[in-house]
Amino acid sequence: MSQSTSSSMTITADPAVVLDVIADFDDYHQWAENVTRAQVLTQDSDGWARTVRFELDAGVLRDTYVLAYDWNILEDGTGTVSWELVESTVIRALDGSYQLKPAGDRTQVTYQLCVDVNIPVVAVLRRKAEKSIIDQALRGLKQRCES
Repeated sequence: MSQSTSSSMTITADPAVVLDVIADFDDYHQWAENVTRAQVLTQDSDGWARTVRFELDAGVLRDTYVLAYDWNILEDGTGTVSWELVESTVIRALDGSYQLKPAGDRTQVTYQLCVDVNIPVVAVLRRKAEKSIIDQALRGLKQRCES
């Protein structure tokens, strides 16, 4: 992912717990700000979501988009979950990843994201929006995993 933004957070939960929350798309609307619905469209033979349709309502930005997922995860829940945009009407790129690493009895989660929209946006504002999306997602993930 070129020119992406990333941030990390330590979550007081086992990597497998964090992974379970990330993989539970039916409940994204409960912790992922601005996501009003997520629906798994296809799964691989192990039951991991391959493509997921999201409905986004971020005030001035509303969109329905589909992401394709890749699950490079070990049995203990560590590894990387990555995605790339398959289709959208407003968003031109939405590629990212969660990297899960053990940190004692906690999990270090690094979220990397590259966003581009079909309207002209100054690079500084795009990076600021990416940082805001990442920070909101990490806070929501942390709260969901630790509750």
